[in-house]
Amino acid sequence: MKDLVGQTFLVTGANTGIGLATACDLALRGGRLYIACRSEAKGRAVVDDIVRTTGNEAVAFLSLDLADLASVRRCAADFLALGQPLHGLINNAGVAGHQGITRDGFELAFGVNHLGHFMLTTAVLDCLVASAPARVVTVSSDGHYRAKGIDFTMLRKPTHSITGFPEYAVSKLCNVLFTQELGRRLAGRGVTTYAVNPGAVASDIWRRVPWPIRPLIKMPMRSTEDGARTSVYCATAPELAGVTGRFYDNCRERQPSRVVSEELARLLWEHSETWTAA
Repeated sequence: MKDLVGQTFLVTGANTGIGLATACDLALRGGRLYIACRSEAKGRAVVDDIVRTTGNEAVAFLSLDLADLASVRRCAADFLALGQPLHGLINNAGVAGHQGITRDGFELAFGVNHLGHFMLTTAVLDCLVASAPARVVTVSSDGHYRAKGIDFTMLRKPTHSITGFPEYAVSKLCNVLFTQELGRRLAGRGVTTYAVNPGAVASDIWRRVPWPIRPLIKMPMRSTEDGARTSVYCATAPELAGVTGRFYDNCRERQPSRVVSEELARLLWEHSETWTAA
């Protein structure tokens, strides 16, 4: 099946896990693919593997560290300099169960899972609009239901909890809010947006969870291929062409958390816009 020939996709964190499975699916279907990740050695090795296994040579690497806004800015500039269209941006990369702070002084999960992707998306937005119809898929989680809201002051501090999971839940709530607000702002411009729950997947997102907890957490989880299904569905399904700003789970629309509101989404956008201003 080569139904994606002529379409260009950029997938963050596609060197492993759900992102890699997503990239392989898109490449198998003939899409031109850009793999954006932090490690050049790993990224280029994955590009070679995808080309070899799919027979699709239109696969390339882009350097991207979502915990460093300067790197995000360079990645967007590097892509735009190629002069390619962009029909699908899959904001897939993420961290979970980590403690820390980004290079720019933001709580680690928020900085990587939301703010870096916010900056990347807005930096290539004109390209997406010019390439319309186009889609933005952002990998969230059902963990967003656990967030009671957003304390914006805590987003400018290192991870407070021992496990990092409360902060992870907030970052995944931000993914859903960002998707809704982006959908509203792009209404009528040919770019549609989707937040997805991949399910509990045994991917490298859990790599910093300490041993022996990590294997216990991952034991009942689904495969990365299963986890990628909803991302690929939202990025490509013809029946979703007129749908935007929604949350999807197992390839079906699902009602997001009751915390999700237009007011909170707008407030998050305003903060994110200020924090990522050059």
